[in-house]
Amino acid sequence: MSDSGSDRFPDSVGRKAKRRIAAREKREDVWFWMGMFGLVGWSVAIPTLLGVALGWWLDETWPQDFSWTLTLLVGGLGVGCLNAWFWVRQESRRD
Repeated sequence: MSDSGSDRFPDSVGRKAKRRIAAREKREDVWFWMGMFGLVGWSVAIPTLLGVALGWWLDETWPQDFSWTLTLLVGGLGVGCLNAWFWVRQESRRD
């Protein structure tokens, strides 16, 4: 039985640890934060726009005394803000 496998293991672990540390340090650049800003923006914008589209359709299909569009705009905005809060909280826990 050869010890060559056990000799390579510490080297492999060391390389992976260095790569992980470098990836963490690299995350702190401007592009990472621009990406995070975009992620938060889209996570708010998409549910809001979906709420507006669904509300507009409901207003056209089943008119009521209240505006479905405004109601679902506020609902979509609330869902989007909760979604953005989730992503920011998850990212801050990694740090």
